[in-house]
Amino acid sequence: MSRMATEWRSLRTRVREHRAQLGLSIRVTIAALLSFVLSHLLNVPLPLWTVLTAVILTQVSLGRSLKATIDYLVGTLGGAIYAGAVAVLVPHANEIALAGVLAITVAPLALLAAIHPSFSVATFTGVLVILAPGITHAGPIESAFDRVLEVAVGAITALMVSLVAPARAHALAIEAAAQMLDLLARVLPELFAGFMQTGDATAIGRIQNSIGQAFARTEAIVAEARHERISFLAAQPDAGPLLRTLLRLRHDLVMIGRAAAVPLPETFQARFGPLLAHVAKTAADYLRRSGQALAAHSDPSPLDAVEAALDDYADAFAAARREGFTLGLPVDTAERIFALGFALDQLRQNFRDLERCIREAARRQ
Repeated sequence: MSRMATEWRSLRTRVREHRAQLGLSIRVTIAALLSFVLSHLLNVPLPLWTVLTAVILTQVSLGRSLKATIDYLVGTLGGAIYAGAVAVLVPHANEIALAGVLAITVAPLALLAAIHPSFSVATFTGVLVILAPGITHAGPIESAFDRVLEVAVGAITALMVSLVAPARAHALAIEAAAQMLDLLARVLPELFAGFMQTGDATAIGRIQNSIGQAFARTEAIVAEARHERISFLAAQPDAGPLLRTLLRLRHDLVMIGRAAAVPLPETFQARFGPLLAHVAKTAADYLRRSGQALAAHSDPSPLDAVEAALDDYADAFAAARREGFTLGLPVDTAERIFALGFALDQLRQNFRDLERCIREAARRQ
């Protein structure tokens, strides 16, 4: 019985972790079925294109769906109008002439798509308008109209599904930010370990890359949230300050990682090793609790433990400097020690900013 309970808790945890992906799966399925039904009710010539459009445009958040729908409709309309005009104005009674018309259609549309990614679908639409008449036995103007109709039905279906069952990008941004904070909490002690012992440069590189990827995901979702807020005049909180704080925290860990690329002298380790270990532990704990508070929309944890650990290190280092402790160190070692001190000062300030962001996020729920 306990094993079943454990498995059930594990399943619930996985569902919570992937609820955005599960929601997307459900919305895509609904959009596909609804667009298929609508295409038959409206006698759309090629339901396949309608269903594919609905599937492509049903995105993980409402903001992304809206942007994708606008880009898709604009690209389709532009490609259909241009290809239809070329097909009407340039005769193509044989295969050679048809190849020439295809080249005249594809070349400028491909160039336009390369310059403006919003028109990426225009090239594909142009090819369909030129070649589909040979399959459907429709004229070029009718073929262009059919393509626009098919895409419009699919796009409207996708947008309707996203509006009825939306995944708000702001909520997804908060979730992504919380995940990034948890990642920072997990890797911070490993970065600090480099001050005491030689670390694996490849592993450190992977850590920094993972932080960069986590920030990039969060940044993309915040952009979607901003698009939602502008498009619908929604009174959603601005995630910009939180995103900027996460970026600064990422920079802090980059500086700490560079300072810890080579272990510090044994005399430094003996005097400051325990203090740095305490800083790493309290900072990681605070990052972990901050992620949990952000995800739960609750007030942030107190900063007292981190502030005390940072104060202890700063006081001990100031006393060591007064004793002339750093005077006999090699230049590169002294530079790394002072870079560490600067990074810790920045970390303190950014933790305070993070505390404010979490508190504001909790108040606006």
